[in-house]
Amino acid sequence: MIIDDHQLYREGIKKILEFEKSFEVVGEGEDGNLAVALVEKYHPDVVIMDINMPHVNGVEATKHLVESFPETKVIILSIHDDENYVTHALKTGASGYLLKEMDVDALIEAVKVVAEGGSYIHPKVTHNLVKEFRRLAENAAKKNSGYKANIRRPYHLLTRRECEVLQLLAEGKSNRKIGEALYISEKTVKNHVSNILQKMNCNDRTQAVVEAIKRGWVEVLD
Repeated sequence: MIIDDHQLYREGIKKILEFEKSFEVVGEGEDGNLAVALVEKYHPDVVIMDINMPHVNGVEATKHLVESFPETKVIILSIHDDENYVTHALKTGASGYLLKEMDVDALIEAVKVVAEGGSYIHPKVTHNLVKEFRRLAENAAKKNSGYKANIRRPYHLLTRRECEVLQLLAEGKSNRKIGEALYISEKTVKNHVSNILQKMNCNDRTQAVVEAIKRGWVEVLD
């Protein structure tokens, strides 16, 4: 289901999704109030929800949907890449956060990941989030004397190439950008990401990045 108050943008997303044989758009609407009514009627697996809408905004609607229809997952659409917006959206129960500047591949991947029970955050937003997480972690650690941030690559768990991919994930790069940086195909990148998630026992790339930061396995660049 697609909820966005801009009809042309909504139609564009619909056309993109309908190219995927595994997707079916069962409903669409222009505000949060209508979103609740439509979900109650159609019970979609995933709702793509604009964050800024009249009457009831996307975050308020998401909170209501998550409480009333927990089987329906919500992906927030936004123009804001500030970590405060993202954190607020995720706290209300959203399973994904996409910027409206996303490309087609990111949209399709996000829907698939969220539908399967994972979470998906736009790579640019992920970079901002992990920087803030790293800052808070370092500030807390500095309270203990002798603190020093050392990067310890997990070669005991991941291959050297997987460590490189993990580092680029932490920098907020998409699969395509990782492939370009490492001179490998996007399909190979996806295989590496799948291996990383399996070895780290993580459900999605965002969880893997956060866990890697906690363990000091990656460097978060400014």
